[in-house]
Formats: sequence, C-alpha cells, structure tokens
Amino acid sequence: MDVMETIKQQLSENPVILYMKGSPNAPQCGFSQRTSQAVMACGQRFAYVDVLSNPDLREGLKQYANWPTYPQLWVNGELVGGCDIVTEMYESGELKTLIESAVSEDSSD
Repeated sequence: MDVMETIKQQLSENPVILYMKGSPNAPQCGFSQRTSQAVMACGQRFAYVDVLSNPDLREGLKQYANWPTYPQLWVNGELVGGCDIVTEMYESGELKTLIESAVSEDSSD
C-alpha cells in the first residue's frame, strides 16, 4: 500500500485523528502538546499518528492535505487545522461539539 492509500485508510477508519510529533502522552514539540491537550480535554477517544516515526507519511500528508506543518487534526476525513486553529476552537467550545458529533456519528454506524 502506498503512503497516499495509507493516509486515506487512516482518515476513513478514524472519525478523529491527530497527526502529530510524538504521542499525546509524550509530545515532541510544544505545538503538538497544546493541540493534543485540547483534543484530550474534549473527552472523546481519538487516534493519533506520530509523524516523526514515519517520514514517508510525514511528507505524503503534507502533499495530501496541502498543509505544510504539524500537528494536523482531522475530523470525519476533513482537515480542521493546526495548533492555532484547534486551540481557538477549543477555547470557543466549537472543538468539543465537532468531536462529540463525529464520535457519535461513528458509533451509530
């Protein structure tokens, strides 16, 4: 499976997925740390991928998303954004609503 197929599969199988540097419990940069904390604070399960451990995926996702930086939060196969966007959405309450909706839609399938 090529990297673009891997990305498509990850996005289709996970209603909420965070591509980040490191893991939520051991982030490897401040932006990934802030983003993962905001997503975790929403109280729903989410998938994550450590882009540092997979350089092919790290480069492929930049092309797939047309978004050059990490972290990247995806909900229902759509790019939500990076640290600043996710943090603003968390502070306004919009992120929790979006994530809860995506998780509940997925569990009703």
